Amino acid sequence: MPRDSPPHQRTRDRSRSPQRRDRERERDYDRKPDVRGDRDRGDRGGERGNGYGGGRPRDEGYGARERERERESDRKRYDEDAEAPPKSPPKPNFGNSGLLAKESNTVKGVALKYHEPPEARKPVQNWRLYVFKGDEQVDLIHIYRQSCYLLGRDAVVTDIPIAHPSCSKQHAVIQFRQTTERNEFGDEKTEIKPYVLDLESTNGTYVNDAEIPKTRYYELRNKDVLKFGTSTREYVLLHEESKK
Repeated sequence: MPRDSPPHQRTRDRSRSPQRRDRERERDYDRKPDVRGDRDRGDRGGERGNGYGGGRPRDEGYGARERERERESDRKRYDEDAEAPPKSPPKPNFGNSGLLAKESNTVKGVALKYHEPPEARKPVQNWRLYVFKGDEQVDLIHIYRQSCYLLGRDAVVTDIPIAHPSCSKQHAVIQFRQTTERNEFGDEKTEIKPYVLDLESTNGTYVNDAEIPKTRYYELRNKDVLKFGTSTREYVLLHEESKK
């Protein structure tokens, strides 16, 4: 209200409620002619003018109604939560999480890429690996004292370390497995045989100069020659009959 208006008019304006004054201002505003042209040409997002016609929002009470609806929704959710039965605390889960299996397949903090199958057995024959570099024998490795031998560059976990840079840290494994065969007469014969398994190495595993498939057991026979990666060392597999 302008200060130069009559005192009785200023008093009457103060006695009216804010809502009533807002409605009267809205009514007076709608009655005024738009000297700048069409008031609605500048509508943007529900506002009149918005810089074009110098107008005001179409619905001043929109924000208040929206807040009231949110409060009503909050009250309903609170009432529903209060009426819902109390939730029981979660029960402990004693199932196998896989961490124990992972820990059991770890040696000195290094996770192994391989674990033995159920048919793994210690051999009954004295198997040996004769290591040659060219024509010279450089090592002799006994491989009958356990059922599995891991080969590779990682000296922490491997049973037979191979220092050549072309070999992977866990390159291959020699596994003794129990197999049962049936002859033509129906008789079963159980044997423990050696197998080699390439552990997805970068440069492969070779038996008698032929690369074997990766991640598949490949049966070994007496006098087979194994090579790993591009190393020139040859591992000749031989066995001696165990004494009874």
